[in-house]
Amino acid sequence: MRRKVLVTGGAGFIGSHVADAFLAAGDDVTILDDLSSGSRDNLPAGAAFVVADIRSPEARDLVATGGFAVLDHHAAQIDVRRSVDQPDLDAEINVVGLLNLMEGARAGGVRRVVFASSGGTVYGEGSALPVGEEAPKLPTSPYGTAKLSSEYYLATFGLLYGIETVALRYSNVYGPRQDPQGEAGVVAIFSERLLRGDPLTIFGDGEQTRDLVYVGDVASANLLASRHPVWPLTSVDARAFNIGTGLETSVNRLAAQLAETAGRRPAIRHAPPRAGEILRSALDVSKAERELGWRPRVSLAEGLASTFRWFAED
Repeated sequence: MRRKVLVTGGAGFIGSHVADAFLAAGDDVTILDDLSSGSRDNLPAGAAFVVADIRSPEARDLVATGGFAVLDHHAAQIDVRRSVDQPDLDAEINVVGLLNLMEGARAGGVRRVVFASSGGTVYGEGSALPVGEEAPKLPTSPYGTAKLSSEYYLATFGLLYGIETVALRYSNVYGPRQDPQGEAGVVAIFSERLLRGDPLTIFGDGEQTRDLVYVGDVASANLLASRHPVWPLTSVDARAFNIGTGLETSVNRLAAQLAETAGRRPAIRHAPPRAGEILRSALDVSKAERELGWRPRVSLAEGLASTFRWFAED
């Protein structure tokens, strides 16, 4: 059945792929983005587009009056370092912005909200890997704290108003359209540097690990999460799903594998570790496999080749 879907942050990296997936499934898609970090070049053909800040009355009114069945929320302040430097700004965008949209969703009768959370930051350090959804939560950055707070607010709106909320806790997402400027994904940054023939900068000793998941797999998780029946709200974890691969990849190994993919032998430079950065990360995705019918399908080698090819052709 054709649904009206609003994708916030749909001009961005992940959001644009999510919008593509909804469109391919036959849904009627509207994108809300203020273009502060997204690009018009990412907007898929066939989607309506509204320029607005998620904190604005215009954004709230759009959700309230648009007749949307699904709100898929990806618009966010995503820079961990910026959240450390400006935690108030991070909270204003990532928490207050969410609440603004949820008030619109409540008024507009939105049935399902799918939220882009962060499995790489809400759990913090110390849990056995791969980390399951019910592991202790202890974020090491304001960004992670904002994401976890947002999940609690979503659960509260579910309890108070019956809105069906689902949180997808992403690991490190990579793929075509990722922005290599500023603090973006390491795959995008390394790809751009390899194409320019520049050295690769690795923060710390490079043995920190990440769970790298391809953006196409993430988009399919959003589609499944928008359709699957929800579970009783017995805890904040009840409607949360890790979206990753369950595999650790060190930054050193990633640099070597991407360089091999590119056919280059770059110089490697090391810089001091970054504040708020976790040392090891891998997510247990068995719950998503079991309850959503989702699993990652794109291998790291395939994903890196696809991503590097996109940057080379862009």
